[in-house]
Amino acid sequence: MTQEARKYQAFYTKSIPIVDYMIEKLSLKQKDRIFEPCGGDGVFVEAILDRNRNANIDVCELNDRAFNILQNKFSHYSSTHIRQSDTLLDSDLIFHSHYGGIYDKIIANPPYGAWQDYEKRNKIKKLFPDIYAKETYTLFLYRCIEILKDGGILSFIIPDTFLNLHTHKIIRKHILTKTKIIELALFPSSFFPGVNFGYANLSIITLQKCNNKKECLDNAFKVVSGFSNVEQLSNVKFEKLKILSFLQNEIYKNPDHAFFIANNSKIIETINNTKLKIGDIANCVTGFYSGDDKKFLQVISLDLKNGKNYELVDVNRINRDYKNNPDILDGINGDKHFIPVVKGGNTKYLKPESWFMNWSKEAVKRYKTDKKARFQNPQFYFKFGIGIPMISSSSITASLIENKLFDQSIVGVFPKDEKLTYYLLAFFNSPTCNQLIRTINPSANNPANYIKKIPFIMPDITALEIINNKIIEIITSMKKTGNFDEKSEIQIKEFFVSLYGF
Repeated sequence: MTQEARKYQAFYTKSIPIVDYMIEKLSLKQKDRIFEPCGGDGVFVEAILDRNRNANIDVCELNDRAFNILQNKFSHYSSTHIRQSDTLLDSDLIFHSHYGGIYDKIIANPPYGAWQDYEKRNKIKKLFPDIYAKETYTLFLYRCIEILKDGGILSFIIPDTFLNLHTHKIIRKHILTKTKIIELALFPSSFFPGVNFGYANLSIITLQKCNNKKECLDNAFKVVSGFSNVEQLSNVKFEKLKILSFLQNEIYKNPDHAFFIANNSKIIETINNTKLKIGDIANCVTGFYSGDDKKFLQVISLDLKNGKNYELVDVNRINRDYKNNPDILDGINGDKHFIPVVKGGNTKYLKPESWFMNWSKEAVKRYKTDKKARFQNPQFYFKFGIGIPMISSSSITASLIENKLFDQSIVGVFPKDEKLTYYLLAFFNSPTCNQLIRTINPSANNPANYIKKIPFIMPDITALEIINNKIIEIITSMKKTGNFDEKSEIQIKEFFVSLYGF
């Protein structure tokens, strides 16, 4: 990506099916006043003019090069007006946003996460005090909703992170109470080959401005997903697509107005109605970072994934008695100062000891003072708990932290009642838990704040004992053979299905 593209985060829409889908959703009329807030290379403008050569289109573009391209392409169209301006700071648009809007239709692929200099960021924070200022696409969405006329329609390509992330709570509330969502299409960013958005999934949201809050909340809308190729956007009735319907009021009542998209209504009901959450019964914290793992972290075998990038640990320098050291948070004297550390990686129940951190007194002193290091949540280091990788594959996994150090690629979960540790270990490795966390946060990330939101149903004493015994069997077997009896895991899965209902 060029330096210019990085600055503006301009990813142009080269996909004909996506452009056609969005144009169709606008339901264009002959006398519509249309706005494109970030013209780019003009693909939307071209598509509109192909349908109506005399369409009344206003286009804003900040980038010098893109502005010149747009001028060359469209200056001979008398009803198409190109301005070099910043949509977020443009004084005319700010004026129109205060007086009910002026546009009938708006279409865009806005910049995602574009870097703002500090002067501009301060201006943006004053104009959009409640919107997350570091994510430009939500700022563009908010501004464009405000300059739509009542009844006007907008169609945007944006990352799907606005659906669930806590930082986007305000834009979700704005969408749900100021617009009627017409359709939400969810698809992988791989539909744009050769472009790295930094987001796994994208969406196209089409909505209609509505100044009646009750009408907005009573509105039903479709969520379409399950696309295997971009051409399916031209036929959203395709039999293999997943099409769900929701009332905006249902979404509005969710915690943080989050869009919980799930086939099973029982999942959403459980998230909304279960009072007890993981955060109520356990501490969920991020772990340690040395500031320079290449220097301080060593590996037991170079054959491990990424192992070749690190030095091989001398087994004679591994300290096996560190758990009995009352001053362990200050480091270890002597040559035996390497200790095991639990890292990421999707291994269930128990991870082998593969990674070792330099925990000498000199190294620990550096960890506590180096600005790059993260000596965070040390009160949970060397405690008995559970580690959940911050980034997972298709399913969340969890393994024991047996009084070891854990690094920042792990969310450490430490039950306030230690008797729940094995039970929670079983739960986090269950498909039931995976459905819950993927509804709460559909991305492959498992940050601590989202794990805290997972609903928790307290087991009775008998169930707790049964699950604990099953986990003890699995852990014991893994320590002896590296494997476990899958029948035990199946029984655990069936238990949580019966308990939660899915």
